[in-house]
Amino acid sequence: MTVKTLPEFPVKKGEPAYKLWIFDPGWKGEIPLTFNLRQLAEQKRSVLLPGHRLCAGCAAPIVVKLASFAFRGPTIVVNATGCLEVASTIFPYTSWAVPWIHVAFENAAAVAGGVESAIKALKKTGRLPYDHVDVVVFAGDGGTFDIGFQALSGMAERGHDVLYILYDNEAYMNTGIQRSGGTPQFAATTTSPAGEVVPGKTQPKKPIADIMVAHRIPYVATGTPAHWMDFMKKVRRGIEVNGPAFIHALSDCNRGWRHETDISVEIMRRAVDTCYFPLWEWTPEQGYVLTDRSLTIARNPSLKQPIEKYIEVQGRFRHLLKPENRELLKQFQEYVDKVWEDLLRRASNAPR
Repeated sequence: MTVKTLPEFPVKKGEPAYKLWIFDPGWKGEIPLTFNLRQLAEQKRSVLLPGHRLCAGCAAPIVVKLASFAFRGPTIVVNATGCLEVASTIFPYTSWAVPWIHVAFENAAAVAGGVESAIKALKKTGRLPYDHVDVVVFAGDGGTFDIGFQALSGMAERGHDVLYILYDNEAYMNTGIQRSGGTPQFAATTTSPAGEVVPGKTQPKKPIADIMVAHRIPYVATGTPAHWMDFMKKVRRGIEVNGPAFIHALSDCNRGWRHETDISVEIMRRAVDTCYFPLWEWTPEQGYVLTDRSLTIARNPSLKQPIEKYIEVQGRFRHLLKPENRELLKQFQEYVDKVWEDLLRRASNAPR
């Protein structure tokens, strides 16, 4: 007789939510998607256990926790090098409650594709004891916008059934807050400092989600932890589609963005309210579709806030609020407006 020392999934009422994810061989079914806050707290099980060493105020663990609440069953996580990886798996400890593999900056998507191919082979030969095993990647902007983009593009081109979640903190925060392809224009970093000659990073942020749309994969979306229900719905959709899916999640970093630790969620809310980071999803059938708060703003443009509301609480943009930099602030606002108007033209549900 085998003695079980760990509980089966799903979580039973009153049972601690922080335990390893255990699925008996032959487990059938799908974990329901729940949006009731009490049920989430009592019955949903996060894949990220307590004890990790991510900074206070970091949004990355919120991204992971919300995403895991939308997982549908057995899941393998692939994690690129970055803040999330180094702070959650300090040897000999781990904060991951599911099978997890760390790979380099440049090849998380390639490894995820290999894992997905192995799962297919196991199913084909009848050696997989589950209905499905999902593969989810968590990677930062360094492992997505820049170093890892070649592997991500290749994974999309080959059509691997993988959900890739970018937690975008807009710089190489893990190695010292250096600028990346995801750093917005005029933001100050250690390699693009704001001074009298150079006003921070001089190039605009790379439109990574639109680039993934150009790959014509089954699903692309944006999201933030501040809009948690919208984000969880998108994660489940990304898992359920047959083929590659990509979610661009804004992930506040109070160390790099230079603000107090208790306003991270508020800042991400402001990112959406100013249309700096619109919420949308894309499928080949529907094209661009506005979601959640961004759809509300499109229907009522008076709700759109000026970009100052987003940058006024972040030290990395402090120089833009100086009188001598009014022209730069104007350029930033014009850029945000231009991108927003372009999205409105493309979104099938935007008011005409």
